[in-house]
Amino acid sequence: MFGFKRRRRERVRSQPFPPEWDEAIEEHVPYYALLDDPERAELRGHIAILLDEKEFVGAGGLEMTDSIRVVIAAQAAVLLLNRDHDYFPRLRSIVVYPHTYQAPMEQIGESGILETSMSHRLGESWAHGTVVLSWNGVLGGATNPVDARNVVFHEFAHQLDSEQPNSAGSPRLPERRLYAAWARHMGEAFGELRDDLEEHRKTLLNDYAATNAAEFFAVVTEYFFERPNALRKRYPELYALFARYYAQDPAERTPR
Repeated sequence: MFGFKRRRRERVRSQPFPPEWDEAIEEHVPYYALLDDPERAELRGHIAILLDEKEFVGAGGLEMTDSIRVVIAAQAAVLLLNRDHDYFPRLRSIVVYPHTYQAPMEQIGESGILETSMSHRLGESWAHGTVVLSWNGVLGGATNPVDARNVVFHEFAHQLDSEQPNSAGSPRLPERRLYAAWARHMGEAFGELRDDLEEHRKTLLNDYAATNAAEFFAVVTEYFFERPNALRKRYPELYALFARYYAQDPAERTPR
């Protein structure tokens, strides 16, 4: 079975990459311009496989197009460059709405009773099979490559995180010896962020990163790729761990 999957992926990678796909990536994925030629070739191969293996579904009146699929797959594939992976193995489908959409949210009210309300969302990631995105959120995150707000990076980071069962905020690392350092530096940075927010001190990371360990990992991923120099300056040990995990060093690609 694994041999069949490998051969199929090799065939998919070997197919010509349509010029219009390249045009969509160059227009909407700024990080692509920072890659060298071998990395661009690798990214194109990853895009082709994601398009072959994952189902892209339009929702809320959105008509799915190759351009939408390619732009989303390209950003997701950035997280896979230069490292061993299995193309988000739990993921089956990517559902895309045209705009911010509403979804139910459960929380404990002041009375102690579980309450359900509707919340506006740009995206979400389900542990078993689905990523939901808003196309305007995808384009907004891609258009500004330095605001550290990229819904594709964020939600697909959750998919990476979910590959390691019962360990939110700690994805499957390339070396066993990294887990202790990961837990220490992630825990320290998360605790510092919560303390800073409680004391109303200025923070680098946005408030949402303090929600829980899983959201902290996803938000730091956004900063790692979009504001790498600031992240490296504020959290050097954490940045080094993310560079080891993602097998990339965006700070060296990005003007200071």
